[in-house]
Amino acid sequence: MIRDILITLAVMAVLFFIRFLIKLWLKRRDREDQYPNGIRPAVLSFINWTTVYAILLFVLFYFSDTRWMFSKLFAIGSVEISLFLILIALFIITLANRLSKIITSFLMPPLYDRYSLDTGLQFTFNRIFHYTLMVVAVVISLTTVGLDLSALTVFAGVLGVGIGFGMQNIANNFISGLIILFERPIKVGDRVIINDVIGDVEKINMRATIIRTLDNERIIMPNSYFIEEQVVNHSYGDSRLRLVVPIGVAYGSDVELVRTLLLQVAEEEKEQSMYVLNTPKPIVNFLGFGDSSLDFQLFIWISTPKAAVETKSNLNFRLNRILEDNGVEIPFPQRDLHVRSLDDRIIQKLKDK
Repeated sequence: MIRDILITLAVMAVLFFIRFLIKLWLKRRDREDQYPNGIRPAVLSFINWTTVYAILLFVLFYFSDTRWMFSKLFAIGSVEISLFLILIALFIITLANRLSKIITSFLMPPLYDRYSLDTGLQFTFNRIFHYTLMVVAVVISLTTVGLDLSALTVFAGVLGVGIGFGMQNIANNFISGLIILFERPIKVGDRVIINDVIGDVEKINMRATIIRTLDNERIIMPNSYFIEEQVVNHSYGDSRLRLVVPIGVAYGSDVELVRTLLLQVAEEEKEQSMYVLNTPKPIVNFLGFGDSSLDFQLFIWISTPKAAVETKSNLNFRLNRILEDNGVEIPFPQRDLHVRSLDDRIIQKLKDK
């Protein structure tokens, strides 16, 4: 037994030393910028995990003639499950998971860049590829350990009953996640409004979708919410967004001057910002006569909703400056208090009380 352990340790040391030599050779042979995008990290990740799996395979085959490796742990029908079969199944599943991560993280992005696919579509392809590969890996692992897949129909029936009673919420969110990936009412990178909170779709998981707010907080929403509830998606179809900037000026102000100044503010922002669009052109809407002010709205279009907060803030700064420079007053609500003098008889009655 001690001899077997020493041999195993020696093989592990040799494999790690070979990995070190390969990585050192790659580092000295070429610069990183000489590799296509994603190839070098993929190669390094492949080398690391190849070493780990090589050690696992050595252990499996070296101890393949030992009794404890093939001893019965439990049985499923007529199939006796041993430690060896469990390790083989885990090896197949974990290898498929690792290959999926390597391919989606390093090898597929260059293809996406080549065909100019948007972030949401990239995420959809990655999820579909990952789920498909994992299903195939599970089927292969079950077949490898000797399980008859047709015998799982009873288990599937029991699972269906469990889903119908206790797991319907999880199943609902899982199916909703698949609908989101294919129908794409939202996708990764979209700017959405959830319960009056603005955020960006960061990730769509099997059960829930993660929204990153403007304050860098994460909102974890069940996938079914996006299928059943009304969701405002600023990025759906057309990423352009119209900003509405309200402004009120004092009664007696020159309204034509106000319109000219507001359009001038929009023109200045367009010259300074890459997000303000030339068409549709900015317009000024005379909203009406308020209690304390003449109410206007400046309509201006931007290319992406993610620039809404910054652009609106810049416009407010410019509006405050240009109205002040031109003597246009921005009023505030006022109330008049009228004091009436009381009759002497009323004052006397109050004193008597």
